[in-house]
Amino acid sequence: MEPSRHDYTELIRRLPLKLRLAYGIGHVLNDICASMWFTYLLVFFHLVLKFDSFLSGVVLLVGQVADAVATPFIGLQSDRDDDFWLCKYGRRKTWHLLGTICVLGSFPFIFSPCLNCEGSHQMAQLVYYSAFIIIFQFGWASVQISHLSMIPDLTPSEHERTELTAIRYSFTVCSNVLVYLITWLVLHIGSENDAQIGPGDIGKFQHIVLIGIGIGALTSSAFHLLVSEGSAPGHVRLAGQRKSAGSLLKDVQLYQVALVYMSTRLFANLSQVYIPLYLHESLSMGAESLAVVPLVMFLSSFAMSLLVNVLNKKCGRKLAFLVGGILGISACVWIHFGSGVFYTKYGIYLVAILLGAGSSVMLVTSLGITADLIGPNIESGAFVYGTMSFMDKLSNGVAVTVIQDLKSTTLSPDYYRDVLMSVCGGAAIFGLVVLATLAPFQIGTKRTDGEPVYAAIESNPEFESEPTHSTPLIQNDNQVVIS
Repeated sequence: MEPSRHDYTELIRRLPLKLRLAYGIGHVLNDICASMWFTYLLVFFHLVLKFDSFLSGVVLLVGQVADAVATPFIGLQSDRDDDFWLCKYGRRKTWHLLGTICVLGSFPFIFSPCLNCEGSHQMAQLVYYSAFIIIFQFGWASVQISHLSMIPDLTPSEHERTELTAIRYSFTVCSNVLVYLITWLVLHIGSENDAQIGPGDIGKFQHIVLIGIGIGALTSSAFHLLVSEGSAPGHVRLAGQRKSAGSLLKDVQLYQVALVYMSTRLFANLSQVYIPLYLHESLSMGAESLAVVPLVMFLSSFAMSLLVNVLNKKCGRKLAFLVGGILGISACVWIHFGSGVFYTKYGIYLVAILLGAGSSVMLVTSLGITADLIGPNIESGAFVYGTMSFMDKLSNGVAVTVIQDLKSTTLSPDYYRDVLMSVCGGAAIFGLVVLATLAPFQIGTKRTDGEPVYAAIESNPEFESEPTHSTPLIQNDNQVVIS
């Protein structure tokens, strides 16, 4: 057997399906909460609690800033091998468990009336809600970073990492679909088809949240029971491959990948945030549409998530991202020109399909690019994901605050239509431009002549050829260390 050009891709065997699925459900609680957060937070505070548009944006900004500040800290701490007794449970799973507890204990209070302060000034209520939001976002970030950083820990294979990301995203989409189904059922009961959201719906939002986090608590429990950190049969660790945070921060490619990921999250999150407000204010559609249209969007995301792994394998990262970008931009252009009875009855659902498919392809591909950047440097994986999340959360928070502030200066019913067209469409275009400048990642050097080895982000069917034993191995239980 010929020696491989990529001596870091020593594979043991594929991860079992049970482990892959168990990994995928580990983020369901976060996904359910994120779906409520991005889709219904502004709806709840602006239309139900009657906060003005600017303060509604500030509520979301507080959460995004708290998340952005927490993620780099959590990333650094999650990469450490501490001797503290609780950390023996697993450095990733310890943070996952801590985050789960924080999320379960704080999120229900965000979508509830202010306890003993319902009639208080909105600024006083803002302080009350901010306390729970900060705890929730710290917990959410802990779960997200620990869960993402387990991907490079579980497998060194570029394509298996993409597959894990796709499975993870499939459960994300299922979680969103579940939230919209629950929302549709709850809002449908006792409401007229053309009724719009108002203060009388506060109890319904509480029911939606409690049902959602109950399901999330069950899936998180299953994740902790079924996934044992470090015991995956495909787990590979390379000796001497750890990069310090300082050296990573000097790497230009880290910032390029962060900008690609940021633009993807801006597209996905802002479309999720403003589609309900666009339906309510620009199209004057009823309450049920606020569940049905996002539901169609995420059903489309789920269907595309089943294909995105194949798309990345056959076409490479850049072409796959281009496909997602074209789908998303097409939806934004249609939103700008869409009007009339046909559009509100049928066209809006086609737009939702395009938005969902575009978000799915771009998000899974950008996470795959992030995993490629980490490569064999799994000891620094959580810090890299923390950096990505920092850029994501901060940019989304600032964008929503600016958009809501500008909204307070206009009464135009087409304002949210223009936001979806310009901001979401612009984010997709920006991501495509940055990705076009991204070179393949250097992941090491050949042992024979010292030439650098690169991980392809273009289509490369020869990448990760047959497993070899071209390097000395030290095997310990199910862990393999390449020395």
